[in-house]
Amino acid sequence: MKNGCMLQYFHWYYPADGNLWKQLKNDSKKLSDLGITSVWLPPAFKANSGGYSVGYDIYDLYDLGEFDQKNTIRTKYGRKQEYIEAIEELHKFDIEVYADIVLNHKAGGDELELLKAIKVNPENRNEFISEPYDIEAFTKFTFPGRKKKYSDFEWNHTCFSGVDYDHKTKQTAIFTLLNDYGYAWDEVIGSEKGNYDYLMHNNIEFQNPAVREELKKWALWYIKETNIDGFRLDAIKHITPHFFNEWLDILRKETGKQLFTVGEYWTGELALLEEYISATEGRVHLFDSTLHYNFYTASKEGKDYHLPNIFDNTLVKVNSGLAVTLTDNHDTQPLQELESPIEPWFKPISYALILLREAGYPCVFYPDLYSAKYTDKGQDDKDYEINLPKIEELEILLKIRKNLAYGTQRDYFDHGNCIGFTREGLKEIENSGLAVVLTNGEAGNKSMEIGKQHSGQIFIDALQKCQDEIIINKDGWGDFSCSDGSVSVWIKKLAYKQVK
Repeated sequence: MKNGCMLQYFHWYYPADGNLWKQLKNDSKKLSDLGITSVWLPPAFKANSGGYSVGYDIYDLYDLGEFDQKNTIRTKYGRKQEYIEAIEELHKFDIEVYADIVLNHKAGGDELELLKAIKVNPENRNEFISEPYDIEAFTKFTFPGRKKKYSDFEWNHTCFSGVDYDHKTKQTAIFTLLNDYGYAWDEVIGSEKGNYDYLMHNNIEFQNPAVREELKKWALWYIKETNIDGFRLDAIKHITPHFFNEWLDILRKETGKQLFTVGEYWTGELALLEEYISATEGRVHLFDSTLHYNFYTASKEGKDYHLPNIFDNTLVKVNSGLAVTLTDNHDTQPLQELESPIEPWFKPISYALILLREAGYPCVFYPDLYSAKYTDKGQDDKDYEINLPKIEELEILLKIRKNLAYGTQRDYFDHGNCIGFTREGLKEIENSGLAVVLTNGEAGNKSMEIGKQHSGQIFIDALQKCQDEIIINKDGWGDFSCSDGSVSVWIKKLAYKQVK
């Protein structure tokens, strides 16, 4: 029995030095020791911004840092062989690898095409605001640097349903293209912006059977080439779920692999996450963005937030088996469009809530484990220096999850500012069991049951916020405390050597 834990091993502003894959290879043992069982890696493909790209302005899915394209051979993270070597090293420590897959759009086309297009209202993409007219767009992808190695498929205007730039007039706008399917967006979940099929760049047309077939062939090549274990799917809000049903079924059948898959449908509306799960019939896990927003709100409101509500209207509460829980990610970090970073004081609390409880598959964010410093422009076009500190409690919380967070859970969500829970532990896991108390206000105390099997045992706060020692009574209860605005995790004194 093992508690799974994912790590997002990058952030938006990771240095463009080509060293991430090499660093990851060297980190593999440390991650295993901490209890990391899977890593979500950034897009490994050549993107339009070349060696500086985070990877989401995707150009060539077959170029994993192997060909001289977009003024570079390596990607921001390194070369193909370094990527493969990192995956091999992770596998030696039984750590699975989930590849970030970007299939919504393509950027940086090699040649112009003359196209018939209609301009649409960016706030309601179903509303046409022009008559059909001719535009020029970079919709032809020939990948001259790759010279047809791995695939001779060339993308052209029939593979796309929309673009955001007319080279003929030098105008930026959203255009829907006339193709075999008319001027029409694909069917997606939700009604945001009328229809949110279009996001950016050249919008892939999934109604085209040749496109679907090429993406299946590519994915089978990619799995065989790299030996990845699963996927993180980017921007699924903008892609018809019917494609992923077909795509994943074929990949799982052809490879015989489970191919764990988590999708990014970023929303604060639980109903939309549930609708997506229904449309994909449970094939895809989802990041619990609703829980993230609860954490964000709680961290901003401080003692005014009603802590027993922390899991209300969240995916992990209604469908824990398909919920990947998280604190922050690359899109929520400061200076990003979805900026909503959880305040540092609340980070240990939020991590205790996703790492030490039964429900959900937790995902740790790179800066919280390593820290991050960067400079970028804000929406006001001013430069800002950002310092994301390492969460000092995180490594201990990870080790507690790995070694001790097992058994029956009891919740004590009975006070507006101070809540707690216990895990009984399992006989077969030495010294397992714990008690967690947290507060967003003044110091608190909870009388909680942890189980009669712990009677007479001494418990201490593994995070050392409280210096007391607690002896569990004959009925399996103890009085557990925490200090102002913090979390304490009480474990057997005998277990401290397993987590320090």
